[in-house]
Amino acid sequence: MDSFSTSDTPEAKLHFLDYWRIIRIRKTVILTVFFLVVLTTTGVTFYLPEWYSSDVRILVDKDTPDVEGIGTRQPTGGYDPFWLQTELERIKSKSVLYPVINDQKLEKKWAVKMGRPADLTDLQVYEILKKQIDVKVTKNTSLIEIWVYSRDKQEATDIANEIALQYKMIREQNRSDYKKRGIEQLNKDLELAKQEVLVAQTNVDTMRETNKIVDLGPDGLAQVSTIGAETIRRLEEQRITIQMERAKWETLYERLTNMTPVELEKALPTAIPDQELTSLLESFHSIKQREVMLNSQLGEKHDSVIQAKAVKAEIQSQLDAKIQGVLAGLLVQVQHARSQYETLTNEFDRAKQSDIDLGAKTRPYYEAKQNLELLKQVKNALMLRIKAEEVEKELPTGSKVQVVDPAEPGEEPVRPNKPLNIVLGVIVGLVVGIGLAFFIEYLDTSVKTIDDVEKALQAPVLGVIPQNVGTILDEGPESPHAEAYRVLRTNLLFSRKDESLNSLTVVSGGAGEGKSTTLFNLATVFAQNGHRVLVVDSDLRRPSIHKMVKVSNSIGLTNYLLKQNTLEEVIQTTKLPTLDVMASGKLPSSSMGILSSVQMKNLVAELKRRYDFVFFDSPPIMGVSDASILASEVDLVLQVIQYRRYPQPMTVRAKQMIQKVGGNLLGLVLNNINMSQDENYYYYSGYYYNYYSKPDQEEGSSRAAAATATANGQSSSDTAKVSKPRIKSKF
Repeated sequence: MDSFSTSDTPEAKLHFLDYWRIIRIRKTVILTVFFLVVLTTTGVTFYLPEWYSSDVRILVDKDTPDVEGIGTRQPTGGYDPFWLQTELERIKSKSVLYPVINDQKLEKKWAVKMGRPADLTDLQVYEILKKQIDVKVTKNTSLIEIWVYSRDKQEATDIANEIALQYKMIREQNRSDYKKRGIEQLNKDLELAKQEVLVAQTNVDTMRETNKIVDLGPDGLAQVSTIGAETIRRLEEQRITIQMERAKWETLYERLTNMTPVELEKALPTAIPDQELTSLLESFHSIKQREVMLNSQLGEKHDSVIQAKAVKAEIQSQLDAKIQGVLAGLLVQVQHARSQYETLTNEFDRAKQSDIDLGAKTRPYYEAKQNLELLKQVKNALMLRIKAEEVEKELPTGSKVQVVDPAEPGEEPVRPNKPLNIVLGVIVGLVVGIGLAFFIEYLDTSVKTIDDVEKALQAPVLGVIPQNVGTILDEGPESPHAEAYRVLRTNLLFSRKDESLNSLTVVSGGAGEGKSTTLFNLATVFAQNGHRVLVVDSDLRRPSIHKMVKVSNSIGLTNYLLKQNTLEEVIQTTKLPTLDVMASGKLPSSSMGILSSVQMKNLVAELKRRYDFVFFDSPPIMGVSDASILASEVDLVLQVIQYRRYPQPMTVRAKQMIQKVGGNLLGLVLNNINMSQDENYYYYSGYYYNYYSKPDQEEGSSRAAAATATANGQSSSDTAKVSKPRIKSKF
């Protein structure tokens, strides 16, 4: 048995036409769900009670006085969404809604409406009322909208206005209470501050008398500290000055004492200006020059030269004495500077120590005094704050809650929104309907496309049969449906491997899949092509072939197998000369024994010899063994699968049963295809109907056979050979 296998093809993405095909196929489900949803929505919308709404708009501001108080400053702030959101929740709180409930007497009103024998509690009414109000802020403003919904338009208006009024009253009362409690607390703090000031003042006075501190004023500590610091700073400045002067003299003395006499004579007049020293130096240089000049003119032994030398020696002696005197004076100056520096250093140290001792003695006193001043400042600040609050309390203050738009009764109900509900019903109906259609399509595992069948059953699809097909024998060879069977015939001829295989049965997995019609029309097409064809109705459960050709079923297959009649007596002719039929005959109590008998096998062999093609009708293969017996006895088997009827596992099981009994499954036939709704099969119907449905049916069949042969790698001569009728003798 040759089997057909197909390679796994990659899954193709769904095209728009695939979605449209599903919608067209499932349009009944979609329309049913759509109308149910729309009608239900419309009915519920018109059945629901009508609700009216009223809204009041209020302007809210933070609590600030209209006129600034003493030492106060009005806060400047813009839009505060957090504060406004807090006020929204505050409006829906029990503190606001409970007074509304009591003033409007909603406990009694709503108890009567609800048919309660007793009044509702405030909590029960509060929970109901809270669901009937909606509070929101107008975007980027300080306006709050309070919406109230009720079946009574006047009740909605009254409740909305009452909520705004109660909220306003609570805000004003809270503001007054806050001020009152604040002033009371400030007075308590002031009394405590006064007691602390009194205790601190007593402590300061005691410390001043005990330590005999002379307080120079309110800021005595600062003044005493200033006097001590000034003395220390003055002594430090003098000490630094004397130190610099001492260093100057010491440096000068050390430099001069380290010089040679010649260097000393040159440097001393500049370092220590002295008129006498300068005069001696000038006289010395003058006489020295005179000596040199006289010596060069008169000689050393001249009296003038000797006299000049004597004068020079005398001036030199006076000059040396003067230099020593100057150095001695400089040394005295150095010693005086050192002594003065030591004296100032001692005074500076004593002043510092005195200041430290004084600070240690007076520091606790002045710290206590500073603490007293701080307590006085706190007391004064509290007194000023209390005065400011009292003045602010008496200032005229406008209401921080203003009703901008009071509530008014609504003219039209707002719930239910009939147009919106109906539109939503239409949208939801479409969405649910289409969604349900796709969900059903997802759950539907029946055969939908050729690819599904070939992939699941690993067998080729030889033909696709459209819906509403009658018998080709009645419709005639020019019928549009006939071409589908001619395509099936051509594919069948090219699929069989041996021309001697001429007995065939058509089976199906379940009842009602169209196997009998498919078998008879296929046999008719073979007969119309000139072949000698016999159709045997071997469906002994529910025979139907005799009805198609309108012949008697009183004699047939069972009569021959039971040897009640001869073969010539059970074969009947039709209006098509090349087509004969054999009815089922009388139905036996057990058909399995008859079909599996030796007579049945001999009959199949005899009919194959007499006819070009023999077709055996059979019952469904699932649950009945007759079809399995026939599949094992004939040469070829076709499996019919009805479009969208049975799940794919059932068709797979039917194929497996054929293979288990040794049947030669040639291919598959898809039946009952709605060509107008399923674009996947359009090219199987529209193309053939428009092109081949012409008087010259045989020419069209030959062309179709040639095209199929070319696709399967066969030559045109082979096609002509298959199409040529083989006429055999009937007996």
